Amino acid sequence: MIKKEISKIIQGRNSFYPREFNGKVIGEDVIIQLLKNANFAPSHKMTQPWFFKIFCGDSKKILIDEIIRLNPNFSKEKIEKLKVNYDKSSHIICICVKLNKDILPEWEEIAATAMAVQNLWISCVDSKIGGYWSTPKYCSKMKDFLCLNSEEKCLGFFYLGCIDHKNPRNIKRKNINEKIEWHR
Repeated sequence: MIKKEISKIIQGRNSFYPREFNGKVIGEDVIIQLLKNANFAPSHKMTQPWFFKIFCGDSKKILIDEIIRLNPNFSKEKIEKLKVNYDKSSHIICICVKLNKDILPEWEEIAATAMAVQNLWISCVDSKIGGYWSTPKYCSKMKDFLCLNSEEKCLGFFYLGCIDHKNPRNIKRKNINEKIEWHR
């Protein structure tokens, strides 16, 4: 039998856009606990391919300046939106993966890293912390800035911030019975 608590936690996972954050800073001990939970994701052959580059405080400005430099065609509106997102976020975590192409297919390492992010995300349920995973196209341009080698990739940015309230979005999930085909 599945415990009701775990189902409640999984179903309580929610995205919170950085504009919904209140700008308060999350303690480093909390960030470490979130990442410890992320680290318990499964991975084939225990490659544990995920790793994180964390930007907080003044380093967020360095990160956004690099993103703007790499994307000279950004509109003023896009730049202002990014600045608001960075100002309101406590931490911005670059989600990275180390590919082990000699051992496993790339998709398996990316899937394992996504599971680590899911662990991080569900760790925020029933707290005053919100998260949002952004996967902009310019992630692929961040390799040099993030000091990634040829086997490593940036899979996006996970924005973390404090939230004052949890207004659940009224997102209608498809009925699971529409996605099941039984073979008996």
